[in-house]
Amino acid sequence: MMKTTDEISILWLTAGLGCDGETIALTGATQPSLEDILAGAVPGIPKVNFRNPLLAYESADDFMRHFHEAAAGEAGDFILVVEGSVPDETNKTEGFWAAFGVDENGEPILTVDWIEKLAPRAWAVVAAGTCASYGGVHAMQNNPTGAMGLADYLGWDWRSRAGVPIVCIPGCPTMPDTLTQTLVYLLQQFAGAMPMIDLDDSLRPRWIFEATLHEGCDRGGYYEQAQFAEDYGDRECIVKLGCWGPVVNCNVGKRGWTNGVGGCANVGGTCIGCTMPAFPEKFMSFMSQPPGSLLSSQAIATYGKAINSLRRYTLNSMNQTPAWRKKTAPFYQIEPLTKKDE
Repeated sequence: MMKTTDEISILWLTAGLGCDGETIALTGATQPSLEDILAGAVPGIPKVNFRNPLLAYESADDFMRHFHEAAAGEAGDFILVVEGSVPDETNKTEGFWAAFGVDENGEPILTVDWIEKLAPRAWAVVAAGTCASYGGVHAMQNNPTGAMGLADYLGWDWRSRAGVPIVCIPGCPTMPDTLTQTLVYLLQQFAGAMPMIDLDDSLRPRWIFEATLHEGCDRGGYYEQAQFAEDYGDRECIVKLGCWGPVVNCNVGKRGWTNGVGGCANVGGTCIGCTMPAFPEKFMSFMSQPPGSLLSSQAIATYGKAINSLRRYTLNSMNQTPAWRKKTAPFYQIEPLTKKDE
């Protein structure tokens, strides 16, 4: 869809059941940074007005005005970003689980009411973080809030007025550059410079989440050679210590956490599957060896050890000067200084 204006707002709703971790992670983005986006330093994007309650200069009524205007259809084009899982406000007889601001009578406005008012008017809707994407920790069985992800609340086939599906950017928290890269793509799409965003079956940007963490992990070579860490702090593959990287769609191993540096498994932290719709239940208990890795690590043991031995043999030969370069006597020999020479 071609742009309708040269300006767009990002309304960031942090009133879901969450920890504001996505907002904090956003401040660590470097490629591009949030500052790059807001300063117009990224080619092909419109002017962006960023409305986030934690990062805004405005406060109270001055800040809430932007959300009320958007809900009334008076704010122009905007992207709605929801952070935190969506509670079920129908599962109790009194009270509420989450709210954001108050109405003209001073009564809290429920988070779900904001979603229902803003989502139909939004150019695109983004679920930032695993809680907003799939429910996350709050959606574990028997949680009294009845929390769910945005796609479960609006419907997995939901489309914005521009025809854009819900865009899920999972992570606990989301990797900073993954957030900004996805937002930049949507901004360029809004400007007519990019085609419709390509999402996988879990509504994640396909180009970011199609590979597993293991495929880009710094420790992947150790796995192939059947070299497994026995203790935290060892440099080898940590699958036996509880890492789920081989079956988790995440690019943090390849891209690093901030400015290309870090990333869970790269620095010795086991992957617990936080970018996956089945997180956290299917990855518990954390720090226990994944059942599938018992078979895979045993299966690769013979092959890996043999290959590693052959590689070490070849490596040793490469670390020696070829015989034909060696002389029977040095071509020129510098005699060491004697005390007399000094």
